[in-house]
Amino acid sequence: QVQLVESGGGLAQAGGSLRLSCAASKSIFSFNAMGWYRQATGKQRELVAGIYSTGGTDYADSVKGRFTISRDNVNNTVYLQMNNLKPDDTAVYYCNTWGPRYPWGQGTRVTVSS
Repeated sequence: QVQLVESGGGLAQAGGSLRLSCAASKSIFSFNAMGWYRQATGKQRELVAGIYSTGGTDYADSVKGRFTISRDNVNNTVYLQMNNLKPDDTAVYYCNTWGPRYPWGQGTRVTVSS
C-alpha cells in the first residue's frame, strides 16, 4: 500500500524548533529522492528541502541554514529538523518524492507565533 504519514507539527514560538517525521511505504522510499513540501494558507505548495537516496541535500533559500533534512533508509523515514523558526514558516508540511509522484498524505501543521 502506497502511504505517506507526516507527524511532529505543532505550535512553536519564533526562534524555536520542531522536528517533523514522515513514514513512507517501502515502495515509495526505496531508491527515491525524498522531499519536504509546505503549503501556507492561500499559497501554492512549495518544495522546502530534498534529499537523495545517497544523502545529498538541497534547500529552498528561505530555509537554508535553519532546516535540515535527513533520512533513515532502514526504517523508511525522512525527517525535517526546523530551527530558528519564523512566522513565515507557518504552513502544513508534507513529504513526497522529490518531484512528487504519489498521493499526498494528510500533512502536519506547523504554526509559528511571533
